[in-house]
Amino acid sequence: MTQLPGNLQTIESHFLDLQSLHPGASGDFTGLLNDITFAAKIISREVTKAGLVDILGATEEENIQGEVVQKLDDYANRIFLKCLGKRGQVCIMGSEEMADPIFVPANQGSGSYIVVFDPLDGSSNIDANVSVSTIFGIWRRHSRRQHVCTEDLLQPGSELVGAGYIVYGSSTMFVYTAGHGVHGFTLDPSIGEFLLSHENIATPFQGGLYSCNEAYEPFWPGPVTEMVHELKRGRGPYRGRMTSRYIGSLVADFHRNLLYGGVYLYPPTSDKPEGKLRLMCEAAPLAMVVENAGGYASDGRRSIMDIAPTDLHQRVPLYIGSREDVLWIEKKLSEPDGSL
Repeated sequence: MTQLPGNLQTIESHFLDLQSLHPGASGDFTGLLNDITFAAKIISREVTKAGLVDILGATEEENIQGEVVQKLDDYANRIFLKCLGKRGQVCIMGSEEMADPIFVPANQGSGSYIVVFDPLDGSSNIDANVSVSTIFGIWRRHSRRQHVCTEDLLQPGSELVGAGYIVYGSSTMFVYTAGHGVHGFTLDPSIGEFLLSHENIATPFQGGLYSCNEAYEPFWPGPVTEMVHELKRGRGPYRGRMTSRYIGSLVADFHRNLLYGGVYLYPPTSDKPEGKLRLMCEAAPLAMVVENAGGYASDGRRSIMDIAPTDLHQRVPLYIGSREDVLWIEKKLSEPDGSL
């Protein structure tokens, strides 16, 4: 007899449980999360068979970041725009792949929410069969529906009402928070459903892992280099030398450290003093996830959640993971001789 999975709660059922916590809810937020889930299933299907169809490799275009657009990047972006823009819950969509946000016409639904996403993070790893991911953040609009503007889009992470990511790896996993804990769901391809596999994820207060691209060490500010050396020597808050684990795919590295404890670092460099990762579609959503799991995210000076963006594609340095580890890093980089 086939053994049943340990937990048969679907992600759609979990969303409905979340909705029940808010009497009088319109269902728009639940519907939006369901649309993101549906988009993730489609992208997962294409990632799984990418080597069998003409969807690997690069296009002849560059995105707003000056990066070569991969075919799956473009495909995932179009899927998200199509899935999120049809049922009227969204008034603004922003994508890492597009220079400008899309303002949905005011006559199309309630338009209660703004969604910013990176449709396929880590796409440079696609051809090597390394895990890639989707990241999303959801904000609530403040203006009247007919007067939605850029100010509605440019909200800090502290205003997020939902955030999460989908990892397309050895299995496809959907991790999200709406402010009531962090929950992970694994896709069962045989039934086409995300099933609850990681309930109430809590990241360790300290961790033994650090993740960064040490090839950039010659271009880091001196205080960053010294701080990383101290982590390796065991002089940080973790009792013992920290171990390096680096995949080179942001969400894959973040997800491992979220579960096992540790810190992910993408410091500023001499050629990118403002940082490389995007605040709205990468750093802020992951910051909401980690903080709801008991961790912390910083740009080296302050909480990522407190940074008010001035541009959709604004970049920031990022230190994210176990709370005590990141607070120690923030303290080290804030010391008088730790100027960045």
